[in-house]
Amino acid sequence: MKLLRYGPIGQEKPGILDAQNNIRDLSQHVQDINGAALQPDIIEKLQDIDLESLPVVTGNPRLGACVSGTGKFICIGLNYSDHAAETGATVPPEPIIFMKATSAICGPNDNVEIPRNSEKTDWEVELGVVIGKTAKYVTEENAMDHVAGYCLINDVSERAFQAEREGQWTKGKSADTFGPTGPWLVTRDEIADPQNLGMWLDVNDRRFQDGSTKTMVYGVRHLVSYLSQFMSLQPGDIISTGTPPGVGLGQTPNIFLKPGDVISLGIDGLGEQRQIVVQG
Repeated sequence: MKLLRYGPIGQEKPGILDAQNNIRDLSQHVQDINGAALQPDIIEKLQDIDLESLPVVTGNPRLGACVSGTGKFICIGLNYSDHAAETGATVPPEPIIFMKATSAICGPNDNVEIPRNSEKTDWEVELGVVIGKTAKYVTEENAMDHVAGYCLINDVSERAFQAEREGQWTKGKSADTFGPTGPWLVTRDEIADPQNLGMWLDVNDRRFQDGSTKTMVYGVRHLVSYLSQFMSLQPGDIISTGTPPGVGLGQTPNIFLKPGDVISLGIDGLGEQRQIVVQG
C-alpha cells in the first residue's frame, strides 16, 4: 500500500493511492496515518479494504508528510561508503546517530526555507524507515517485523551550523522545513529489497546525486536492531538512513542552495519530491 496524508497544513486527512494513482480517502477507517494506524493489525485491516469503495479525492491537493505524530526522527551519518569518501571522512566502526527535530518535518513538495544567517544550506536524498511496532532490544533476525514501511526524505542540512558552530550535528539539521517526508509511506511488503533501490537528486535540473542503497554501510535490518539497543523505537518513529555522494559540500567548489532553486528527488518505488527554496 501507498499511504499518504493530504490537505492544508495542520488539516491533513489520511489517504491511500490506488492502482490508477488516484488518492482515495481513508477517513472512515483511520483518523490519521500515525503510529496507531501503522501497527501490524491495523495495516492488515487496511490491506483488506476494497479501494474502489473509497471516495476519490478530486483536484490536486497538497500532500503532507506521509506520517504524523512522529516521536523521534533519528538520522544516520556517513552511512554510504561513497559519500564518506567524497567528504574525506572515514567510514565509522559503528553507526553515527543524531536527531533531527520533529518540527523540521514538512510535506514532500512544501517550500524549503533557508534559515536566517545560513551560509551553507545543502541537500541529501535519503531512504526513510518508518516504525510500525515497538522495537526494544530486537535482533537483526526479527528487526524487519518492526518496520511498517519506507518513505523518501530530503535531509536538508546547514553545513556551517552542523560542523562549524560547536557541539553536535542536530542544530544543522533541524530548521523548519528541513525534513520533507513522503509523498507516500510504502508498506514493507511492496519493497522486496530496501538495499537495492536507486536514488537521485537534482537541483535546477542538474543531476547531483545518482546512487543506490546498495552502498549503505549499515543496512535497514542492522540499523533497526542497533538503535533498539539504545532506545525503544515507537510506531511512527522515522529513521533516515544516510545519503549517497553528490551533496553540495562534496562539490569543487562547494555549491549551496539559494532562494529560487528547485530541488527534485526520488527513490525507486517511493515516489518523488519537488521543493522550491525560499529565504526563511
